[in-house]
Amino acid sequence: MTTNEAATYLRKSTNAIRTAVCRGHIKARKFRRRLYFKRSELDRLIETSTTIGG
Repeated sequence: MTTNEAATYLRKSTNAIRTAVCRGHIKARKFRRRLYFKRSELDRLIETSTTIGG
C-alpha cells in the first residue's frame, strides 16, 4: 500500500502519515525512494489506537 492509499485508509493526510513514520508510530518499508505499508499493520494501529473524541 502506498502513502496515498494508507492516508485514505486511515483518513489522514499524507504529511500526517509521513510524520507518524518518522516518529516510529507506523512501520513502513522503503523501495526506490517510496514508502510502502502493510494493511495488517495499519489495522493493528487502528485497533490499538487510544484517541478519544477524534
